[in-house]
Amino acid sequence: MTRPDPKTRLNRVRALRRNQTEPEKRLWAKLRNRQLGGIKFRRQVWLDCWIADFAALELGLVIEIDGDTHAHSSIADARRTAYLAVKGYHVIRFANVDVMTNIDGVLEEIMAVARNCPSPSQACGSGPSLSLGERGA
Repeated sequence: MTRPDPKTRLNRVRALRRNQTEPEKRLWAKLRNRQLGGIKFRRQVWLDCWIADFAALELGLVIEIDGDTHAHSSIADARRTAYLAVKGYHVIRFANVDVMTNIDGVLEEIMAVARNCPSPSQACGSGPSLSLGERGA
């Protein structure tokens, strides 16, 4: 998979931020401004060839919110997760319904995974080594 030029990437990220799904908005409201355990999360982050819904880059933690469209792309999602794992990222996924009906449970799981990260300077895996494109805020 080839990476688009920086301007195209930036435009794509901006469009995704403007058109967040309701579950993404709800989770972002809880993650932004270091509200969850003081962890710096970013939204719509380029990681090599993919855009992560949310990422805590210092921890090497990626959070994906999967809607109905992901039911048909489980193989692609698994390939993406495996690729990111090789690069040192730990990917956790939540269904839209979980975010909408059990946000506290989702946040608890995110914190449980974050606690297992060795330190803010060393990621959950072997350490991120991707070239990070446009960083979300």
